[in-house]
Formats: sequence, C-alpha cells, structure tokens
Amino acid sequence: MVSSFDLTKLRSLLQDFYNLTQIRITVFDDTFHELVSYPEQLPAFCQIIRSTETGRQKCRECDDNACRVAARRRSLYTYKCHAGLMESIAPIIMSNIVIGYLFFGHIFSYPGFEDGWAEISKCCSHYDCDMESLKSACFHHPFVPEAYISSSSHIMQAVASYLCMERMVSLRQQELPVQIDEYILAHFTEDIDAVSIAAHFQIGKTKIYEVAKESYGIGIAEYIRKLRIEKAKQLLSEQPDLSLSEIASLCGFSDYNYFITVFRRLTGMPPRLYQKQQNSTA
Repeated sequence: MVSSFDLTKLRSLLQDFYNLTQIRITVFDDTFHELVSYPEQLPAFCQIIRSTETGRQKCRECDDNACRVAARRRSLYTYKCHAGLMESIAPIIMSNIVIGYLFFGHIFSYPGFEDGWAEISKCCSHYDCDMESLKSACFHHPFVPEAYISSSSHIMQAVASYLCMERMVSLRQQELPVQIDEYILAHFTEDIDAVSIAAHFQIGKTKIYEVAKESYGIGIAEYIRKLRIEKAKQLLSEQPDLSLSEIASLCGFSDYNYFITVFRRLTGMPPRLYQKQQNSTA
C-alpha cells in the first residue's frame, strides 16, 4: 500500500455521498483491499450472492477486474457486474500514481422488474444460492435510471479528486512506487528505460514492470512516452519558434521520425497541426 487514508474523514465523506445519492460507496486501496464502505452492510441481494463460495469468488474477481480496468484507463469505468447489476469505479490518482479506488455498485437498472430478473437469474443460476430469496431481494431493490447512475458516477469522480485536495489521503514517500515515479518525472527527457531504472534502484526489471502496471495501468515505456508527448505539446504551444527536431530532442526522443510517429499516435494529429490548432484557439 503506497498511501495512507484518513479513515475518519473518509467515512464522513462517504456518508455525505450516500445521503445525496442513496448509493452505497466503497474505497479500495491500490492492492484492491476494501478499506471502508458506507453503509457498512451489504444490500440483501449481495449478501445472498456472497453466501456461497462461488458467489464470493465471483464478486472478488469482478471487483479486482474493475480496479484493473480503471487503473489502465485512468478514468471512470461503469459496467454491469457478474450478477447483472450496474457498478461504477473511479481511480484515485496522486502524483501520477493510482493509489486507490472509489467504487459504488449493486444498482438495479432495467426497464422493469421482470426484464431485470430474467437477466439476473440467468447470471446467477450456477451460484447455488437461494433463488427465491434472491428474487425477493431483487424485487425490493430500488430502480435507478441510467442518467442517475451517470450523474452519480461523475460526482464520485469529483470526490476522488477532492480526497487528494483535502489531504484525506497521502503518499508514503518511502514506498518504492513513489520513489520510482519521482525519478521518472525528474529524468524522463533523458535516455531512460525499464532496464536503467531497475539498475538505479538495484531491483529486477520484472519488479519495475509490476510497479508500472499497478501504479499507471500501462507499461513503463508507454508511461515515459506519454510524459514526453505532454512536454512536446507544452513546447509546441509555448515556444512556437522551436523546430520539431529541437522539440524532439528536448523531450527525450533521439529519433525525429519516431517522435512524429508517437505524437501522431497519441494525439491523433502531427505536431504542426496540433500547434496550429492551439494557436487558433489562443
């Protein structure tokens, strides 16, 4: 765990979110471990699903996968869970590192009860749980329209940023992922890669790949390329007199043509067109 959470303040904030939306919300740390929820008790539907070993395992796998997708996207991810209910997850990002996740779920969002139960019963038929009790719990689940889920998801995403702004969460500076990120931010315009970073920290290259996947949701090389292209965009906007070869060099690209290729791939346009668009909107 690369971060520390103020659980007292966090619990109060989750309560505010629940009072506003009536949707249960949970915080996971960067290892996908649940830290705190409000309300603490799972809804009856989920309790029934998790009453069996298969159901518990499926819930855990579903949560883990959602965390990984959100980490890779580095943005909000809304999806239908293994049991047929809607869920949404937002990564908590500090200093470019995914340090946790805000999650809400267990939401019944179908045109009607019969339509919803038909799909849910099919999803849960092999979990060996009490289907009559599950149907009853499903029937008492409040219906939530898609627009409400979308709005609540956006609020949750704002809450994720608010956590960092209000210092309800902080990085543990001594942790390796934090040290690696600080090193990359200081040296990404230089000739660095996974091998040189691993050598600097005297750890195996495999460990670097693990840290990158957990912290950024992408590989170390892709993360460095993204940092370089962000710097290139800044230089194109702020220093229009620089040549493209100068910008490539200042951003850590030794190959001018490769710089053009990467820039186009990540932005959807060549550097000069990007610069022209920025100047036209300035």
